[in-house]
Amino acid sequence: MSDLTTTVTRYLAIWNEADADKRAAAIAELFTADAPYIDPLAAVEGHEGVAAVIAGARDQFKGLSFELLGTVDTHHNLARFQWGLVTEPGAEPIAIGFDVAVTAEDGRIKGVYGFLDKVPAA
Repeated sequence: MSDLTTTVTRYLAIWNEADADKRAAAIAELFTADAPYIDPLAAVEGHEGVAAVIAGARDQFKGLSFELLGTVDTHHNLARFQWGLVTEPGAEPIAIGFDVAVTAEDGRIKGVYGFLDKVPAA
């Protein structure tokens, strides 16, 4: 497993962490202080911004979890990966996204740029 694959695994674990304090600590450890998170529904910067987006998603999709779909494609300090929002491990995702994470020299995430491939029906 590459370092970037490990980073992506840790990133998705943050989205699945129910405890807000543990989530905040993990964000502070994994992200640079000014890291942006940008997708079609959000554009935030920094630990508090990332935490707010994740908290909002967890509130909107209670009981669901994010899982890695396929393998992480990496080169240099970039990782691209597809994720699914599922009701249980291995279930058909109700939402699918594609993210690109950029890391700093120290391995922390310095930006995440996301796209939504499948969104739940309203």
